[in-house]
Amino acid sequence: MLLASAAALPLLLGAAGCRSSDVFTGPDPLAGRPPLGQDVLTLQAVIAAEEGMIDLYRAAISGDSGKHRAARARTLRALLAQHEQHLARLKARLIVPPGMSASPSPSPDGSGGAFFSGGPVSMAQLRAAERASAANLVRRLATAPPALAQLLASIAASDATHVTALGG
Repeated sequence: MLLASAAALPLLLGAAGCRSSDVFTGPDPLAGRPPLGQDVLTLQAVIAAEEGMIDLYRAAISGDSGKHRAARARTLRALLAQHEQHLARLKARLIVPPGMSASPSPSPDGSGGAFFSGGPVSMAQLRAAERASAANLVRRLATAPPALAQLLASIAASDATHVTALGG
């Protein structure tokens, strides 16, 4: 009986000329899944960007054939490890409702994981990517919830120090 009445609710509401949102407060239970929240979208975009940084560092390490290769590789591996830690912390905060995609989506400003396009990676490219990452994270602070903003600010500060570690 209860199941039949629940199934009949949309028909009853439709016959009465009501939308379910007229009867219920909050999200419309008949409208389908609500969109992902801004904090989830922000996390997805930042995760994509962090994955892009990791790809860039891995390419720089594997493609380095310069005179000071060993010293640079140590520095790059240390910075890569920090980016991997950032990624782990970001992913730990990402909670996606069941049935929704957890894959990071590109950010609307195009700053998602688009740092690496293949080929050799120079120290100048790494510095530029770190500067861009720090600036992107700082821009996101204004709209991020406080706990996420704190993490983003910490990662932005780390990225800014990487510029110096890379000789810039």
